[in-house]
Amino acid sequence: MVGDSADETLRRRIRAQGNFIEYVPLGVISLGMVEAHAAPVWLVVATGATLAFGRLLHAIGMFRGSAPVRGFGMLFTYVALVVAAGRLIMDAVPW
Repeated sequence: MVGDSADETLRRRIRAQGNFIEYVPLGVISLGMVEAHAAPVWLVVATGATLAFGRLLHAIGMFRGSAPVRGFGMLFTYVALVVAAGRLIMDAVPW
């Protein structure tokens, strides 16, 4: 009744959803903060698109059991988070 009942497909879907919940809220909050700091529109759109593409690749990799696709998805996700964090740090440092 509780858990994945040793169903591999269900286990992959549970992990894909769990991974989504771990990264997307952080990414969306970061994007909101970058936008609030008056970043150029192209930067916000490019970062958001990179985050969305990374999450899509990761989900495809999880569902198909493809480690390289999953890895590229995480790479794109991390790039989006690092770009957002870098922009926020640059805004916080008094030049």
